[in-house]
Order: sequence, then C-alpha cells, then structure tokens
Amino acid sequence: MIPQGTGTVEYNFTRGSWPTVEGNATGSFLPNRSFTHTNQPQTINLTIQSWEDLGSGATSTAASNVQILSNSFGIPQLSTSRRIWLYLPPDYNTSTKYYPVLYMQDGQNLFDNVTSFSGEWQVDETLNTLFNQGDYGAIVVGIDNGGGERLNEYSPWVNPQYGGGDGDDYAAFMANTLKPYIDANYRTRPEPAMNALVGSSMGALIATYGACEFPNAFRKVGNLSPAYWFALSNLNTYINSSVSGLQDYRMYFVAGTNESATMVSNTNAVRNNLLAKGLTSANALTKFDSYGTHTESYWRGEFGALYQWLFQNENLSIATSSYQSPKIIQTLSGKMVVEGIPSPTDFGLYDLWGKQIKTITLSNGTYQFLEELSKGIYILKSKNNEIEAIKLVRN
Repeated sequence: MIPQGTGTVEYNFTRGSWPTVEGNATGSFLPNRSFTHTNQPQTINLTIQSWEDLGSGATSTAASNVQILSNSFGIPQLSTSRRIWLYLPPDYNTSTKYYPVLYMQDGQNLFDNVTSFSGEWQVDETLNTLFNQGDYGAIVVGIDNGGGERLNEYSPWVNPQYGGGDGDDYAAFMANTLKPYIDANYRTRPEPAMNALVGSSMGALIATYGACEFPNAFRKVGNLSPAYWFALSNLNTYINSSVSGLQDYRMYFVAGTNESATMVSNTNAVRNNLLAKGLTSANALTKFDSYGTHTESYWRGEFGALYQWLFQNENLSIATSSYQSPKIIQTLSGKMVVEGIPSPTDFGLYDLWGKQIKTITLSNGTYQFLEELSKGIYILKSKNNEIEAIKLVRN
C-alpha cells in the first residue's frame, strides 16, 4: 500500500540493496519504473525480468581506459575493503603529463551500466569527449559505496532514523590511505588544489565534509543534489565552529528546484556558511535547475560542466609535478595537518619550558595525537630544523 500523493513516482525493485537491482530481459540496465498518482486506487501488475547481478549477456559499457584498480582495496579505518575504479586520460601512456584527480563516490554508477543502480554517469565517455576537444585531462578514482553501509559511511554524524557516524573514518581513508597510494603510483598533481571530491546526494555530504576536514588533501568539491538534510544541523555547526581558511577552495553546487521541499534552502544555508568561512563568491558556483531530478541521468548531464568549472582557472600544462613547500597547520577542530614533506621526518614535541615531551615521526597526512596530552601549548620542531616550528594548542 502506497499512501496517496501527487505527481509521478519513480522506483525500481531490488533484493535488498542497489547492487541487486532488477534488470531488463538480458540482465542489463532497466530504466526507472514510474507511476502517476490519480487520486483513485490503482492496481499495477508488474513482472521482474531479471536481476542485473545475476543476468546473463550483460555487456560492460566502460571505456577501454577504465580499469578496476582493486576489487578489495583495504579501508583500515573501517576494517573493510572496497572495489576501486580508475580512469586514466587517453594520453596517459603516451605522455609525461601529471594530472589533477577527482575522487568520486558511488563508483558503481560512474562508468558501467552493468554495475550501476539506475544508469551510469558516463564519466569516461564525457571526459574522453572533452579530451578530444582539447581538454587537458584528469584521473578519476571511483570508490564503490558500501551497499548497506552507504549511509553510515557518507555521514560523520548519526541521523536518529537512518544511521550514519562512520563518515570521519571514511573521509580519513580517502585523504590518508587512498590518495597517498594514488599519488605514489600514478602521475598526479598531489597539491590539494588539484584534487577534488565529487558526489551526489549523500555522496555530496561526505564530499563537502571531507574537503573541509582534510585541507591538505582536497580543496575542490563537486556537490550534486546534496543530501544535507541528513545531518543539516551538525554540518552547519561543524562549519561554523571548526572550519576556516576556505579562500583557496572551489565548490560547485547543483540541484533540481523540485527534488525536495528543502533542497534549495538547505544548499543555500550550507553554501552561505562556507562563504562566511572564506569561500569566495567567485569560487562558489550554485545552479538550481527546474528540470533537475534526484537521478543518475540528471547527474550524468551535469558532470561535464562541473568538472570543467572546478579546474578552469588552474595551470595544468606543466611538465612535472610541483608540490608546495613543507607546511604544518592545526585546524580549528584540533587536528594537525602535514603537507609537502617528501619522506617521513622526525619531530620533537616540547612544552613552553623547553622540555621535550616526545619524539614523533610525521609524513603527509592528518593527525590527532594531541588528544593524549594535557591541555596547554606545545611547540613542534623538526629534528633537522628544515621545517618551521609550529605552536600547537591542546584545548
């Protein structure tokens, strides 16, 4: 029994999760079903023709320059693993170029109809077309969602009705485990300004949070139909109390005006709070479409413009990778961010009287070791004196 409403409803059948969605007669992608409310009782007779994960004869639609990096890439922060997709630009194997990188959520839906929930985004076809038109090119890392764990992993905060709470660990995986691996094994531009987090719906929520929480890793964000409602109060409180220095960030917001009653207002509220923390109007593009729907097909159509806008002001045409000088900063939330250190380096942690408290070995990443210290002010100095000392505060 479906409660009476108005308008048209789109839906599909699954066996409990998106990877087990129904398919067409050959086991391939089946567009969303739909029905329209008529203010009268309706009987709808339906037949499930197949299941995509069990269908036969399904043909991959992924381009030849898409590969599975790993079917079980480890996520130590969550004691699990995940399939990771990798898109390399058409000239990757014939050039010496270094590329910006997009880390994208819901990897099942990005490249291949066979694995998608309700149609793929055609990220590979879009980027290949843009490349043929003169675009510099970019690497895309697609991270499969966790199925039943998707809501938990895509929100750092718990929604009393729907879950959540593992988003901080998931974002730490992207920043401290996956990105260092990609940078070490592929010709990337590792600077934060050359790395984007992109997602739709809940994927946009974790993209927004991940870039704010890990400024040493990501400073570009693509938000499509963001599900900020899931943790709106927590997200805005976090931005207002723990985020700063967004002057060098670039964020793209796009959604349909009729996706939900609060989509536009929620998106504007989060964007305005980010603007108050340094994000400039020139670096915050917001687009609301009357035709926009909460669907893969809508996001597919918006991806190309989002990608081009995020990187349109960057100087991508350099012969080799260029990384910023070593730097250590402490975020308002208390975490310590290390960037630009080419190899593990020993540091001494001192109190204000010059007494060494401990020795710490640091490399690029985000650390929370201050939690084990007493409240107060400390000084962090590199043993080789090649990195400027920094004052750290344990509140």
